[in-house]
Amino acid sequence: MTRIRVALVDDQQLFRAGIRMLVSSQPDLEFVGEAGNGREGVDLATTASPDVVLMDIRMPVLDGIAATEEIVAASATPPKIVVLTTFDLDESAARAIKAGASGFVLKDADPEFLLAAIRTVHAGNSVIAASATTALLNHFTETPADPVVPEPFTRLTAREQEIFRLAAKGMSNSEIATSEYLSEATVKTHISRIFTKLDVRDRVQLVVYAFEHGLVR
Repeated sequence: MTRIRVALVDDQQLFRAGIRMLVSSQPDLEFVGEAGNGREGVDLATTASPDVVLMDIRMPVLDGIAATEEIVAASATPPKIVVLTTFDLDESAARAIKAGASGFVLKDADPEFLLAAIRTVHAGNSVIAASATTALLNHFTETPADPVVPEPFTRLTAREQEIFRLAAKGMSNSEIATSEYLSEATVKTHISRIFTKLDVRDRVQLVVYAFEHGLVR
């Protein structure tokens, strides 16, 4: 069994020790390193090649938002980044998601939830529901008054554009399938094609794309 490689970036030593023990206790996870600030975290992502990085937001030297942006920009296949935050409606979490994080988890979440989040994001799914991402970005993002339609979006078929908008509103594949009278497998195929055409990694980044260009109301 190939284990999921997990790295942790947080400036609290006691918290790091607890997460290290938790992750190391799981047979399908491998703890590959830790860092105490964002700059060390960027270096760790390069040297340890983690699959998933747990990233605190507020840290010295370089904060988690800037570190996330650097890690995502440094590789064509960057690790998935899960932001650790103390508030579920946090502007910093919204900024981290825009920088490329795949979701966020509260620092006081149950250990089993954190472990499930690691496995979920590694599997290519969002840590938080697209609807929660929509609510978060809607609260902290200034959407353009008029849509700014980027060229890649025009390459989507009419059906793909409709599914894009439904996904950006937080609808699940099954909900979209019911709404559009399609099979769930067909919706998954459309979503995959949308990801490829727009160069977005997951549904969280799809929601970000929609908000930044005013493509969802």
